[in-house]
Amino acid sequence: MSKNKSISVPIVAEDAKTAAPLFSFHKFDGFFLELGELTRFAGNFFISVIKPPYEFRELMKQCFLIGYQSLSLVAITGFIMGLVLTIQTRPTLARFGAESWIPGMIAVSIVREIGPVITALICAGKVGSGIGAELASMKVTEQIDAMEVSGTNPFKYIVVTRILATTMMIPVLVVFADFVSFIGGYLGVNILGDVGLRFFFTQIFDKLEYNDLLPAMLKTVFFGFSIGLVSTFKGYNSSKGTEGVGLSANAAVVLSSLCIFIIDAIAVQLTSLLTK
Repeated sequence: MSKNKSISVPIVAEDAKTAAPLFSFHKFDGFFLELGELTRFAGNFFISVIKPPYEFRELMKQCFLIGYQSLSLVAITGFIMGLVLTIQTRPTLARFGAESWIPGMIAVSIVREIGPVITALICAGKVGSGIGAELASMKVTEQIDAMEVSGTNPFKYIVVTRILATTMMIPVLVVFADFVSFIGGYLGVNILGDVGLRFFFTQIFDKLEYNDLLPAMLKTVFFGFSIGLVSTFKGYNSSKGTEGVGLSANAAVVLSSLCIFIIDAIAVQLTSLLTK
């Protein structure tokens, strides 16, 4: 008699079905969702900013808090920028006998790039974190809900005024920082030399052109708008209770700084294309 033999059939896994994909778009769902929410938030701002009533008193208060109370930090930062830039570049220029170019080099470097970017980053750290933490705290303690119950539009009173204040005051702070940087540069030049104040500032304004001033001032407006928009967005949409206050302040600083670098890169490319 023949014995029954069992035949074993190998089971082959379907790799195409069981293997995990190497790349998945689901990882970017959160990013695109937040970007869409930020875009809708910005659209609400542009709609609310033109509709009455206008909160002029709150706007002036925020301009004072953002502008005046940031002057000391901006002044110290600007002075150190001009002083350090002069001290660091003087030996190199002296090696080629080009010490007379120091005022012009300081003017173009600070006005075009260093002054706007550094000042905006300082304001993103000070102003952005403050706005993010303040609005998140109001959200956690239900002050925003109380405004809605009392008939006040919290978006117009809280968000619109702060975005307008940062948009208006950051360019003013940048101009102030540039001027203080020139004073720091003048003191840096006179550490090892003897340059007159009138000659120094004459050289500065001789080297500056409208192509240097106008793009720099325009991008500072966008710097201020991005700081206000991102900071208010993070604070106004805070969650997770008291833990969200710290998270909102941190996210406001990080995203505002990132927006500043992106806007600056775009502005540099546009300026180089338009001035050719």
